[in-house]
Amino acid sequence: MDTTPLHAEAEAEVDPRRFTRFAEFYPFYLTEHANLTCRRLHFVGSTLSLACLATMVLTGRPLWLLAALLVGYAFAWVGHFAFEKNRPASFKRPLYSFMGDWTMYRDIWLGRVKI
Repeated sequence: MDTTPLHAEAEAEVDPRRFTRFAEFYPFYLTEHANLTCRRLHFVGSTLSLACLATMVLTGRPLWLLAALLVGYAFAWVGHFAFEKNRPASFKRPLYSFMGDWTMYRDIWLGRVKI
């Protein structure tokens, strides 16, 4: 069974650096997260990142910040490389990609993006 995303051909043509506003970038970001498992992994990673940040605040140990970053990106990148079969936009548009992660997280909670 071919698990290549339907948008794989179009993906090669879109350079995320061409977007000058986040409002333009976010629809592209969502196309890069078409795979359900990828979105679920992003959601789990973001939730665990928030738990790490809460633990940092409660314990006063800044090492939890590193844990938050590692767990968040680890889950997201597994989603991209293993399931979505694409390269995370964070390599070319780190700020917009980070904003997209949290916008999608919010949209999942609001029911706008399905997991």
